[in-house]
Amino acid sequence: MSAMTSFSVPVDAPLDTPADLEALLRHIGATRYHSLHPFHKLLHGGKLDKGQVQAWALNRYYYQSSIPIKDAVVISRFRDRATRIEWRHRIEDHDGNVGTEGGIERWLKLTSGLGLDAAFVESAEGILPATRFAVDAYVHFVRDRTPLEAIASSLTELFAPNLHEERIAGMLKHYDFINPGVMTYFQRRLEQAPRDANYALTYVKEHARTPAERQLVCNALIFKTNVLWVQLDALYHAYVEGHVPPGAFVPQAA
Repeated sequence: MSAMTSFSVPVDAPLDTPADLEALLRHIGATRYHSLHPFHKLLHGGKLDKGQVQAWALNRYYYQSSIPIKDAVVISRFRDRATRIEWRHRIEDHDGNVGTEGGIERWLKLTSGLGLDAAFVESAEGILPATRFAVDAYVHFVRDRTPLEAIASSLTELFAPNLHEERIAGMLKHYDFINPGVMTYFQRRLEQAPRDANYALTYVKEHARTPAERQLVCNALIFKTNVLWVQLDALYHAYVEGHVPPGAFVPQAA
């Protein structure tokens, strides 16, 4: 295991107890979560133009709209009824229900507020190839790996609230083309993400009973941080460095 530099996790940290596991998970978040990515620094600091923000929101929609699909797959992995009941509210959080708004609708409010056609956004025709590959790999991961790893891969939610707070404040401060009404997705996740993260953390601490199982949990979180990170790599390459691949969304000149 590589050297650890935070949360007092030593080199070759043991994974002998649930506390060891939580310490290493939090270290992974502190060193690998996509809040550290240069694209987010540009986004939250007001350094992007409207077209670049559009490209981010468009590509991120594919991830957001795939989350309830991922969660339906997670539910299908469990014979345990109590786990299925606990997990299924996540689908409603994103899909909504009859007469109630979900996270996908809130994200479409953001993309529409940015001037993107909703049908185009929902079609996913303009997203980057790396976005599709990364998000699809996440769905395949929860389908193909153990149920424990499937739940562990959601633990990036431990670190999401701070990012959402930074995003709300930074984007409203720096972009005159964004108004508070289109930021409701992030405001709602400030309540939802901690609830979901606490359940998942408790679950893995209870059900990963050996060092080998705890390592699987850590590896699942690393995989998920890579899924998030590579999407921003692709956005940076395409829309900051200017290498938009064929068929991908091209912002209109201001």
